[in-house]
Amino acid sequence: MRRVSGKVLVLNNNYEPLNISTVRRALRLILLGKAEVIYSYDGELLRAEKVAFPKPSVIRLLRYVKIRREVPLTKKNILKRDNYTCQYCGRRDLPLTIDHVIPKRLGGKDTWENLVCACVYCNNRKGDRTPEQAGMKLLRKPRKPSYFVFITQGIRIPDERWKPFLFLD
Repeated sequence: MRRVSGKVLVLNNNYEPLNISTVRRALRLILLGKAEVIYSYDGELLRAEKVAFPKPSVIRLLRYVKIRREVPLTKKNILKRDNYTCQYCGRRDLPLTIDHVIPKRLGGKDTWENLVCACVYCNNRKGDRTPEQAGMKLLRKPRKPSYFVFITQGIRIPDERWKPFLFLD
């Protein structure tokens, strides 16, 4: 079989997204009886000498795979989660810092739910106060990102039928 290109969304047995695979790896899982095709790319066939297969777009594993992956809490990952946007004013063109929504002196912790991306201006304006005390409002409530959604953030989705599985807004 000649070299095939493309991406395949791999779902766990419960339809939860696991990863994005190559077409070659997905075909191997299908031929070994470990996965089934949910969707194929329309009209695209993969041909071998005497056989042709529809090019898979979404596959589902037949057995459940238990995976627990955590996104590390780092400044870089907070900036990525917040799409490099100040969570108070929405600007992206200013230098960015990390802000504690609830300041440490008031018991605020270093957690996904308490850290946001903020421009230097908004961070200084808010100071050592809560957003309510400073008269400021968050654009989005901070939350811990799921591993799969986090690693696929910013990746071009090759097939619209992936979206219901990726929980995209």
